[in-house]
Amino acid sequence: MVAVGIAASFPAYSQDGTTIPDFYSNNVGWIGIGNELEPPADGLGPVSSHPDHPYINNAEAARTGAAANFRVADISNPILKPWVVESLAAQNEVALSGAATFDQKTRCWPPGVPSFHLNPVLPIYFLQTSDEVWMMLEPNHEVRRVMMNQAHSDSPEPSWYGESVGHYEGDTLVIDTIGFNDITDIDNYRTRHSTKLHIVERIRTIDNGSVLEITIQIEDEGAFTAPWSAIRRFRRVNQPIIETVCAENNETYFHFDVMPIPQDDTPDF
Repeated sequence: MVAVGIAASFPAYSQDGTTIPDFYSNNVGWIGIGNELEPPADGLGPVSSHPDHPYINNAEAARTGAAANFRVADISNPILKPWVVESLAAQNEVALSGAATFDQKTRCWPPGVPSFHLNPVLPIYFLQTSDEVWMMLEPNHEVRRVMMNQAHSDSPEPSWYGESVGHYEGDTLVIDTIGFNDITDIDNYRTRHSTKLHIVERIRTIDNGSVLEITIQIEDEGAFTAPWSAIRRFRRVNQPIIETVCAENNETYFHFDVMPIPQDDTPDF
């Protein structure tokens, strides 16, 4: 099934008189360039691959003949609090043993933020109106809803994608999100976070509209020693969103034990 494209209906200008960026007209989607959070030009940045154990994906393995592997995190990154280091060290041990360390998206769980931006193959789509902006992942049609030009609620209920409010600053959409649960991971290395996670995303187009750039600022005093930032870029594609369903299974594949799917072994009748 192919979803029908929707013509732009949001105001043409922001409150300061500048043109509002258009991220979605004419069946525009955005496919991630690479599959990692990129470091900022200056300052503290995201967890990256261990220098002694560089990540090699299946495509690179086929191209170069090197052996594919699973990600091993560089736990020397100074942003990490001790309990996060311990969690990553345990993940590293599993990866170095040769066992699989798939992320939570493998079980069709919502990826959270900023992992929402880390699908390397299927696009993200936007729906912009004057009151809301929706960000939609093609796989499983995961939706993040951003309420425009309003304040956060006093005590948002923790959720997979948190509570997002946004506004435009010139050619940039600014999204401020709080109210996360602590079930999701920050990245493909399965870096954990707490419910104190606070994320600000600044979204704009560059290179004459052919590239979408998201600058991500992250604070979490429960998991990180200091605020840090990352960059994610996407290339523009002109294609409608299609139906792509992620069907979870009750079997515990890949040894996921953080939040197993509930099962009832008692007959109903």
